[in-house]
Amino acid sequence: MHAKKMGKNNNRTVARNGKVMNSEVNALPPQKSVFLAYVLWLFGGIFGLHHLYLHRDRHAFLWWCSLGGYFGIGWLGEIFTIPSYVRDANEDPRFIEEFIKKLQTHKKPPYSGKRFLFMIMIGYLFGQLANMAIPNDMYMAMDFNFLHWLIPFFVALGVWTVGNIGRERGVLWHCLLAAFAAYPIRYFIYDETYTILITSLAAALVFDHASKEWLRTPPKRRGICERFFKFSTAMFIYFSLWGCFFYFNGTITDENGNEVPIHEAFQNFLASAWWTDIKQALKDMYTYAQHHGWYEIWKELLESMDVDGERNAYKVLGLSATASQTEITATYRKLCKTIHPDTVKDESQRATAQQRFIEVQQAYEILSKIKSARIRKNKKVVNDDNENDTIVL
Repeated sequence: MHAKKMGKNNNRTVARNGKVMNSEVNALPPQKSVFLAYVLWLFGGIFGLHHLYLHRDRHAFLWWCSLGGYFGIGWLGEIFTIPSYVRDANEDPRFIEEFIKKLQTHKKPPYSGKRFLFMIMIGYLFGQLANMAIPNDMYMAMDFNFLHWLIPFFVALGVWTVGNIGRERGVLWHCLLAAFAAYPIRYFIYDETYTILITSLAAALVFDHASKEWLRTPPKRRGICERFFKFSTAMFIYFSLWGCFFYFNGTITDENGNEVPIHEAFQNFLASAWWTDIKQALKDMYTYAQHHGWYEIWKELLESMDVDGERNAYKVLGLSATASQTEITATYRKLCKTIHPDTVKDESQRATAQQRFIEVQQAYEILSKIKSARIRKNKKVVNDDNENDTIVL
């Protein structure tokens, strides 16, 4: 009986307050490999693939946004820090011991010039992206200039995201207060670039001095579905801002050298005859599929794509699709005599003749192969039908 009780309780520990706790909470996370982390860093590190592997999702997101820490600068600098990242992810005893010493030595995380600079850069990036996404001109009779007051929010969000990487953390509202307090400087400095930079600097200073603290508990181990949802949502918002920038403020140059806003060009495209024809063709295809099935659509699509080169081969030989094998052979022999490179005396035209001769040969081979395959298939079908029709007495 005693042994059975011990077996039931071997996964439980008693805390100081007398409550029974599950020891699985204190179990080590799945161990990560330094070698694999370096492989992912080398082949996908500029997009934060190694950070996703190490469950550093914020870090991975920022690497996506900045192409490896501003075009690979941060990515290259990680060549010496990856072993430390792996020990952190594995909750390695040596890392924990070093972290405890830091907690005992420093009441709050010490100043890091690299992290502080990255906070300013990401805050500036997010703020500038939000600024670019706002329509510069009236759109649908609406003035969207009031959205400029969202810029401090994105600046603060960028600063806060960098500040919460790894074993450091801080609250968002400190950054928000600092960013919104600094942003009105735009009424004195009319260059939005300097305004966003000053706003980002103010938010980073306040976070570094007032908000930053140690993350004393191990990071929460989240499931793959939750991580994917949060990461994909963040990426969707980020690329949506880029999409707004291109749609509202992007331009394309027409054949006359005039710049046309992309949103106007897109609306003109939707009203064009070409798009109307495509839309009608898609509707007709859907109606046809409802009656004949999608397999028939797929067959017609393959035929229109000319994947076997049959249509082009007929075109090269100058024949119709109903031509027989005899006609194909006769036309091929006639063309070989008239376009053979040896019959061309002009050296400048011999290369063109050689290319044309090769095209004719290839076209003949394609059609002969297709015709032979169809003949074999038809013979097989006829033989099968004859066997099925045979009456055994």
